[in-house]
Amino acid sequence: MKKSKLFSSIGVVSAAALTLVACGKNSNNADTNDARTASKFPQEMPEKEAKQGGVVKYAIETDSPFTGIFSNELYTTAIDAKVMEPGNESLFDTDDNYQITNKGPASLKIDKKNKTVSITIKKGVKWSDGKQVIAKDVEYPYEIMGNKATKSQRYTSQFEFIKGMKEYHEGKAKSISGIEMPDGKNGLKVVIHYTELKPGMYNSGNGYFWECAEPYHYLKDVPFKNLESSDKVRKDPLFFGPYQVQKIVRGQSVTWVPNKYYWRGKPKLDKIVSQVVSTNSTSQAIKSHKFDIAEVINTQWKQVKDTKDVTFIAKVPLSYSYLGFKVGKWDAKTSKNVMNPKSKMNNKALRQAIGYAMNIEAVNKRYTSGLTFQVPTLIPAQFGDYFNKDVKGFSYDLKKANQILDKAGYKKKGKWRVQPNGKPLKIKLLAAQGDSSREPIILNYIQQWHKIGLNVGLVGGRLAEANSFFDKIQHDDPSVDMFMAGWSLSSEPSPAGLYDEGAAFNNERFVTPENTKLLKEIDSQKAFDHKYRVEKFHEWQKYMFDQAYVIPTNNSYNISAVNKKLTGYSLRPSKGNSAWYNVGYVK
Repeated sequence: MKKSKLFSSIGVVSAAALTLVACGKNSNNADTNDARTASKFPQEMPEKEAKQGGVVKYAIETDSPFTGIFSNELYTTAIDAKVMEPGNESLFDTDDNYQITNKGPASLKIDKKNKTVSITIKKGVKWSDGKQVIAKDVEYPYEIMGNKATKSQRYTSQFEFIKGMKEYHEGKAKSISGIEMPDGKNGLKVVIHYTELKPGMYNSGNGYFWECAEPYHYLKDVPFKNLESSDKVRKDPLFFGPYQVQKIVRGQSVTWVPNKYYWRGKPKLDKIVSQVVSTNSTSQAIKSHKFDIAEVINTQWKQVKDTKDVTFIAKVPLSYSYLGFKVGKWDAKTSKNVMNPKSKMNNKALRQAIGYAMNIEAVNKRYTSGLTFQVPTLIPAQFGDYFNKDVKGFSYDLKKANQILDKAGYKKKGKWRVQPNGKPLKIKLLAAQGDSSREPIILNYIQQWHKIGLNVGLVGGRLAEANSFFDKIQHDDPSVDMFMAGWSLSSEPSPAGLYDEGAAFNNERFVTPENTKLLKEIDSQKAFDHKYRVEKFHEWQKYMFDQAYVIPTNNSYNISAVNKKLTGYSLRPSKGNSAWYNVGYVK
């Protein structure tokens, strides 16, 4: 799905050696060449005639068991999304610019005059149990996300532009008045009534309407509070994509077989096995052809780049890694982030100094052959003119970091600096486990912060197991002052779903009047004027750089090693929804 997903930066944020400031000089040419090579890789396998049959093994790279929440409304990790891919189809296809087309399972109509969005499901789009996908299946996800009993992280204030959604979320109404099913719940049409429409609505991932369906006939008897843990979500989920679940080995693998009711036709493969492999074993698994499709971990590129009988395909994904600072808490009663002005990390100077002390570029050159690169803002360059190229980001500058801290009153008492009020300052960093280069990178950054007199240490004294990492971030564990994570982004650039006051994914819990104002302007009626929207995007990026509640660090070339005998596998946005349907072995 093209929704924002939290990941623990494993394999995306690369790692670093302890003495990294001057490293990488002797390999700069190789770095540049490898990055140039990756930039020329195709985005898809060559198109050839495919035969029926065959098994594809698909690598799920993680050092923890996947959580296995097979519900688009309830999962939060990129790993679960990856595991679900063979069956998990969106309602809409897109073009390569992520604009919604009417070629997918459903069509879209936006009526600016009446402030409605109409979704019509195609006849013949069926769940893997043979039941037609109906209007109620499109409406039901709004109930799942909106009902507080599910504790869905997906609910954001963006949905409250739908009439009646806020009242439903607050328990004041039993249904959502603004979602109409003109032909009844068994019909094929849903009309969503808004208080106002938004400029991003023509793009997938806009956050104002949901792009998934759930099988109401199958899930309706499960109480909302039990949905996430139910067998119907964890063991026997239904999908309307090309493949259906045959078998799940909890946390380890999912075996997929063709959905015989799939609306586009019969898929090519007999079976797909999505299987966990540890990040440290990934390069060996690629070289020994254990998997037919596996993402390359960029820190391991040199080990795999000469592998025979694979085709490397690549793209720069819509994602970034970042350092976030905890400055508040999530209030479940109001469904809002509440900032604590007295929070330890709620000092702009402290956050900026931490940013300038990070030697990000040296890390990337040393460990990823330039395949991972620093990003300056929270809007990736792939979003074209929305990206503010004038924001340069945090360059490595220890002198500047020290000056900022001195000026802000963080005086040194012995080895460590103290807070401006004279109290000791100890900062706890949460970071997740990863491949073998993960720990050195974290220790390297901690060493850089020590150089400017900041007493930074790891939460619990070690890297966190991934599921524990997510739990601590999402539940505002008081032991966490800052954390390293990443976002797999939505394909519509509005940042409201991640950084708004009403966004559960705003894991830093920062809320300022200026941030709220800018986010509203980005998605306002005025923003139907592209020039105005671009200006507001630029202002927001400049503001976020200045405030440094979130410091973007890296993005990476996303390279996959694919068995040369396969055809149809693609990383293009326009192929994303039907990607697995097209995969097969060459005749």
